Amino acid sequence: MVYEDILIEPVLSEKATQLREEGKYVFKVAPSADKIQIKEAVRKLFNVKVVGCTVMNVGGKMKRVRYRAGKTSSWKKAIVKLAPGETIKIFEGV
Repeated sequence: MVYEDILIEPVLSEKATQLREEGKYVFKVAPSADKIQIKEAVRKLFNVKVVGCTVMNVGGKMKRVRYRAGKTSSWKKAIVKLAPGETIKIFEGV
């Protein structure tokens, strides 16, 4: 699997911003990716040292549009912890 295919997009939320201050970065990842692949992708793409990785499946929420009930897609989230002093430059100023 190509590294660019493993990390789909960063998660930009209030909780993710608070975690960034602790050296943890949150990404939406491919459903088939495992912890080792995610660590390697972050290390190669951003040239940082990864200390740990937590992965969780986020279930879709029930939504309603007019009179029809539906569900949003489920997705996989990874919280990557970097070594002290390491940062990912693209997140600065966000």
